[in-house]
Amino acid sequence: MSDTKLQIALDFLELPRAMDVAKLAVAGGADYIEAGTPLIKSEGLDAVRRLRETFPNKTIIADMKTMDAGKIEAQAAANAGANIITVSGTASLSTIKECVEVGAHYGIEVAVDLLGVEDPVAFASQAGDLGVAWLDVHCPIDQQMSGQDPLAVLKQVRGATDLILAVAGGINSETAALAVAAGADVVIVGGAITKAVDPTQATADILKAIESGQGVASELFKRVSADTIRQALQAVRTSNISDGSHRLECLEGIKPLAPGQFACGPAVTVRTFPGDWAKPVEAIDIAQAGDMIVIDACGKAPAIWGELATESAKAKGISGLVVDGAVRDTADIRKLGFDVWTRHVTSHAGDPYGQGEINQPIKVGGQTVAPGDWIVADDDGVMVLPKAKAVEMANRAANVLEAENRIRQEIRDGKGTLGQVINLLRWEKQGGGGAITG
Repeated sequence: MSDTKLQIALDFLELPRAMDVAKLAVAGGADYIEAGTPLIKSEGLDAVRRLRETFPNKTIIADMKTMDAGKIEAQAAANAGANIITVSGTASLSTIKECVEVGAHYGIEVAVDLLGVEDPVAFASQAGDLGVAWLDVHCPIDQQMSGQDPLAVLKQVRGATDLILAVAGGINSETAALAVAAGADVVIVGGAITKAVDPTQATADILKAIESGQGVASELFKRVSADTIRQALQAVRTSNISDGSHRLECLEGIKPLAPGQFACGPAVTVRTFPGDWAKPVEAIDIAQAGDMIVIDACGKAPAIWGELATESAKAKGISGLVVDGAVRDTADIRKLGFDVWTRHVTSHAGDPYGQGEINQPIKVGGQTVAPGDWIVADDDGVMVLPKAKAVEMANRAANVLEAENRIRQEIRDGKGTLGQVINLLRWEKQGGGGAITG
């Protein structure tokens, strides 16, 4: 059985929500409880005080990531009841030493977060001389969204130090055992517990993985790469993508042909003239199974797509069709179960003149779509994920979905209305920061 400890990171903005999840995680067996940096910034060290009052026998970590005023911040955290405080590895050595001196006086330990340290292995090899007790190998959330994880760095740092080594950054029940194998003494888990519908079970699953050395399957809390992006996009919806990408808008005026549609895939782009259906049909031959055909037909009728093209596309395994123009034979298309989003529906088609291009950037619904951009379409509309940003956008959408799952469960558990659960009034904008118009 592994001696590795499980630490839950309470990266909430609201203390009541953090406390509720902390209780559930402790019930599942969490060893250490961390007042995350967002929680401390939002609620101050009262978060640490509440955790100490509620869990008097637990190890409490104040994730301060101190950069300056080491003595003041470390002393304040110690007085609030923390057992361990974190200081940033990018802080000056004098700040780190100040934290260590306060720790020695107050009986608390200091952990250095290696986030942003240019050479974490070199730092780790000398960290013992500073008097710190822990090192945290940390893959920040913005890097997680690009598909990165901390395990490779963890292995390297493990070879350079005998200090207690903690690891954080997207760890879940499938990867916790890998973190132990890579040398972690403490596995720090945030979202895979705090966003879980059942935090107690999520904690128990991660502990099982830590103790057994075998991963426990998880449907969520996994970040994808370019090779696995479809997995994430099939689990989210366009609203999640929008929320995760600064309220990105759908393609203007492009609507689903039938309710309940969903499709995603890389774009095969087509530029044609209204009614000229030659290039759209030729694109079926070029497209691969799982692709989305996206057509710029100038936003006008006549139709450039109908039942026979649909038969062909469906046989090829194409995921769906987006048309800034018109389609026809819609009853047959629905019967075939092929997902289409279009601006217009009409009965009349044009002729195959062959004007236009395939796999060139096009303009559809007010946005540019390039070949290979990822398309996600559902009842709410069509989203374009530029190829260079698609992995990050998919991961951020999954992160939004996971957060919503937790909020939904809190509402169902009777914690209050949506406004009460997310403490809406507190976070309404209070003056400043906006544009001034006159």
